[in-house]
Amino acid sequence: MSSDREQLEVDVLFVGAGPASLSTALHLARLIKDHNQAVESREREGDILTPVLLVVEKGKEIGAHTLSGAVVDPRGFDALLKGLESRPPYEAKVRNDALYYLTETKAFRAPFTPPPLQNHGYYVASLGQLVKWLATLCEEHEVDVYPGFPAKEILFDGDSVIGVRMTDSGVGRDGEPKVNYEPGMDVKAKVTVLGEGPKGTLFGQADCKFGLSSESQPQIYAVGVKELWRVDRDLEPGVVYHSLGFPLGLNELGGGFAYTMQDGLIDLGLVVGLDYKDPRTDCHLLLQCFKQHPFIRNLIAGGELVSYGAKAIPEGGIYAMPRLFADGLLVVGDSGGFLNSQRLKGIHLAVESGMLAAETLFEALVKGDSSAQTLSAYEARFKSSLARRELWKVRNFRQSFQRGFWSGMFHSALQMLSGGRGLIDPMPITPGHTLMRRTSSLAISTLPEVDFDGTTTFDKLSSLYYSDTSHEEDQPSHLLIRDPQICIDKCSEEFGNPCQNFCPASVYEITRDGEQPRFQVNSSNCIHCKTCEIMDPYQIILWTPPEGGGGPDWKKM
Repeated sequence: MSSDREQLEVDVLFVGAGPASLSTALHLARLIKDHNQAVESREREGDILTPVLLVVEKGKEIGAHTLSGAVVDPRGFDALLKGLESRPPYEAKVRNDALYYLTETKAFRAPFTPPPLQNHGYYVASLGQLVKWLATLCEEHEVDVYPGFPAKEILFDGDSVIGVRMTDSGVGRDGEPKVNYEPGMDVKAKVTVLGEGPKGTLFGQADCKFGLSSESQPQIYAVGVKELWRVDRDLEPGVVYHSLGFPLGLNELGGGFAYTMQDGLIDLGLVVGLDYKDPRTDCHLLLQCFKQHPFIRNLIAGGELVSYGAKAIPEGGIYAMPRLFADGLLVVGDSGGFLNSQRLKGIHLAVESGMLAAETLFEALVKGDSSAQTLSAYEARFKSSLARRELWKVRNFRQSFQRGFWSGMFHSALQMLSGGRGLIDPMPITPGHTLMRRTSSLAISTLPEVDFDGTTTFDKLSSLYYSDTSHEEDQPSHLLIRDPQICIDKCSEEFGNPCQNFCPASVYEITRDGEQPRFQVNSSNCIHCKTCEIMDPYQIILWTPPEGGGGPDWKKM
């Protein structure tokens, strides 16, 4: 292939158009505007700044790859929008919330909602709509926003990040260029901001180069499997339900949720910790079981499924956060672990991380210095921020539940009484995939059975249809298996190929070629949740960005 690549030079490059990157770009643009006005009016000494700010997003549209729980703490947006007339497109203010414990057939409402799950004063919203609105605000403030541009590789100059390389397009499944081949563009930048979400490809490269995670605890994750339903009856928007118990057992951390929105829409889903022990655990199947419970079945009765998706959630907390800077590099949002696992909220923290990063970027532009020494001010700002104080109070929460549900409840109660410390501080974290047990040690399967009726419950391929996922079929697989033979020779025997279970989109299959088993990767099914890279017991799966615009379409979620 030709190595001639178009080059674009910008001052600051933001990778990913989620709430963290877009908030960083917007806040930076406003700081620059305020600075220039002060210089022009001679209220401040200095030069006029005219930097080029660019956001690149792998989804075909802004919001297409944005999936999250939709209860928003407005603290972040209130700070970000101070002085602006524009307000977030929230669906409704939370009017009622409740916690239920579910048995297989019964629902018991807790006499009170625990403080971490109280949502009064918060808002239900579509995160897809929120990021579209944010992107429009960025463009109004002279930030360029380019969807359909997946970044696959960090560009280094010695020990400095100098930009990224975009994914090539027009490459055939055989790796050869097609007639429409175009090499990915190199975007050079003084500072690159990674807001890719959890388990980002570029963050992984930066981590290998700079050891960003070398002094942190291992990150642990959950996966949220989510559906959007529409019912043909009046619903009060802003009602929030959380649940514990069914369909999860005591050895599986997680719970269910349902939020009522405008126009008869209901967000519902299940969050499952990705440190479970049984390799047969299937989060998509558990979601279908969740909908069979009478409480949820009655909520969505007569409705229709609108959309389906899944997303990994970084839950390790402050002790698992990496170093957030290097020469020419900053890390924001989920990429940096900005999520409160006790509250299961990260949108406001993503926004706040972006504002802290923007203030650091502004100083770097004024100084003309993007070295690690200058950019380290980002972490200094974080240490004195509301975000850090919030995360410090829950610093050992998620780790507690790796020792079992009741142990987790005991330790988390002590942590709440002691400002997050508990009995052990820091409490150790074990990478989730290492806890998976071999099939030889498992009891006979007690996994639930589901009759997929195509009305309320759906098999994986039917659910996949509702994710609006599409990829260019004739392209190399973006899911790289470092040693496929391990899948046949070892994983099949030791773990029963759990990728067939933990993937919520039927990407991985064991098929037969005559008498010989064959490992098949249906990469065009991928909904970009990253669960495979996280839960693979041998850590031989590497998720990389596919050709531009490929993947799900979650704008409505």
